[in-house]
Amino acid sequence: MGKSIGIDLGTANTLIYVKGKGIVLREPSVVAVEGRYGKVVAVGSEAKLMLGKTPGSITAVRPLKDGVIAEFDVTAAMLRNFFRKVSGNTFFSRPKVIICIPYGVTEVEKRAVEDVTIEAGAQSVALIEEPIAAAIGSGLRVASATGSMIVDIGGGTTEVAVISLGGIVLSTSLRIAGDELDEAIVAYVKRKYNVLIGESTGELLKKRIGSVHPTADRGMMEIRGRNLLTGLPAIITISSAEVREALSEQVSHIVDSIRTTLENTPPELSSDLYDHGIILAGGGALLGGLDVLINQITGIKTFIAKKPLDSVAIGIGRVIESVGDLGNIVRFRPR
Repeated sequence: MGKSIGIDLGTANTLIYVKGKGIVLREPSVVAVEGRYGKVVAVGSEAKLMLGKTPGSITAVRPLKDGVIAEFDVTAAMLRNFFRKVSGNTFFSRPKVIICIPYGVTEVEKRAVEDVTIEAGAQSVALIEEPIAAAIGSGLRVASATGSMIVDIGGGTTEVAVISLGGIVLSTSLRIAGDELDEAIVAYVKRKYNVLIGESTGELLKKRIGSVHPTADRGMMEIRGRNLLTGLPAIITISSAEVREALSEQVSHIVDSIRTTLENTPPELSSDLYDHGIILAGGGALLGGLDVLINQITGIKTFIAKKPLDSVAIGIGRVIESVGDLGNIVRFRPR
């Protein structure tokens, strides 16, 4: 039998959990490809540094879009590279893989994830829905009859789910998440200052001074870009309040999806949610003041998971290590 590994295949980052070892790999989901022959020249962190800086012969791409595979061959090459890193560059038998998928994806999209994982070298593949994995990784008792709510804000999707008895009772999958927040910041700076910045700079602003509530403002930050009027390099200073204004529309969509899910939750589970609160996971959970904003609007206590960036990978890992109830959540489908 090969190794058992879990993969959090995210739009922004990929994490790999190996049975008995824990999380052994965290890499950006980025691949640099040589255009003429389609040869992979860099993967992960090395490829991310090339975003927006490559010459005409090389393209740095993110092979996943909105949580699903957009570039099959590139995704397979990326996973193959990650498998080699996990194995320590030595041969190992084909692993059994549990890999996460967004809730509500189509059968075609599920099949694409299975196929690409097999193509990368897996022996067999099992799928687990992201909200379930995030809830397990956040410490929620998903197998119990008590209802719980998880909000997983990743790079490509935001998953809002009410979970009970090991399954998803109600869920909303929103294709507004980290990437769209970065794009909103870029668009705001362009509109207000006539300065063009890259998405990497937008992401840096979000991480360092990103705020969605006045109580969580984190000061100011100096950034560099290109003045669209003169064509020359420009330096401007952006405040947390401006980032909050830039993100307001996207954040309101996320909060609305939480409210809609709460409104449609069965009464018996609603009381559980009020007692136990809402858990935030994923990179978006780290946005300053998001927990305060959700609590203010819904009236329900809101908490950030202990390790929001790792919640999905930890959840998959607990399923792999489990010999109890959690082991029944997924089933392997040998090919």
